[in-house]
Amino acid sequence: MTATGSCLCGAVHYRVTGRLRPVIACHCTQCRKTSGHHVAATSAPRESVAVEGDVTWYASSELARRGFCGICGSNLFWDGPGSHLSIFAGTLDGDPGVRLAGHIFCADKGAYYEIADGLPQADGMDALLTTQVGG
Repeated sequence: MTATGSCLCGAVHYRVTGRLRPVIACHCTQCRKTSGHHVAATSAPRESVAVEGDVTWYASSELARRGFCGICGSNLFWDGPGSHLSIFAGTLDGDPGVRLAGHIFCADKGAYYEIADGLPQADGMDALLTTQVGG
């Protein structure tokens, strides 16, 4: 399987070779602040993601950084510990076949909305819902 994606202006393009993890919605404060709502992201092993163009990286914590287009500002990636790179699902082209599978950091969600889709919810990080692994 191959999936492609890009930023809004097209200055950054990426290609993922192989399977994508199901989409997880993250409601943490950082995701809400960078996106204006919550973030919906899939992930893939880093070595399966090829990026063309200049990604601007922001160190959002001691453990993670966020990648975005320095021209149009599109949020593209979340890069933290582990073997996978998170990819913002809204930047994918077409239908790569992934669907929303659950929610993390629900304790931090905005007060203005409810999560009512019946999918699994975790108050914080949930290793069963994500592919983030130590090291």
